[in-house]
Amino acid sequence: MLEQRLEQEIKAALIGGDSVKVTTLRGLKSVLLNVKVAEGTRDTPMSDDQIIAIFSKEAKKRQESADLYVQGGNQPMADAELTEKALIETYLPAQLDEAAIAAVVDATITELGVSTMQGMGQVIGTVKVKTAGAADGGVIARLVKERLSQ
Repeated sequence: MLEQRLEQEIKAALIGGDSVKVTTLRGLKSVLLNVKVAEGTRDTPMSDDQIIAIFSKEAKKRQESADLYVQGGNQPMADAELTEKALIETYLPAQLDEAAIAAVVDATITELGVSTMQGMGQVIGTVKVKTAGAADGGVIARLVKERLSQ
């Protein structure tokens, strides 16, 4: 379904003359095609979960690039990267706030009975599955580490 939406929005952006949107969306379509070719599934539609995972990585790349541009003093390029990131995020599920992520982390720690840092990976993996792309991995890892190191 996300793949179809991407196609429709590329066409709409072309008709509307929105060159930034066209370029960004075509780039996303290219990333999807590259993954499909690498997996040997070029003619098979991707699941929304796969697309969300890929688009999450692409949004993160844009944020990292923007941060580097800001450090280098190039605000116009940082703004361009953040514009692309905002467009990509329209395809992603709404992100949970830190309090909601913390609640999931706490529940998962209790559920799994983990009390030491050795179980950190298990907790992080379970929380990522439970939040299904709606929580930043870095925030999850930080919260789990805080909880288990107490």
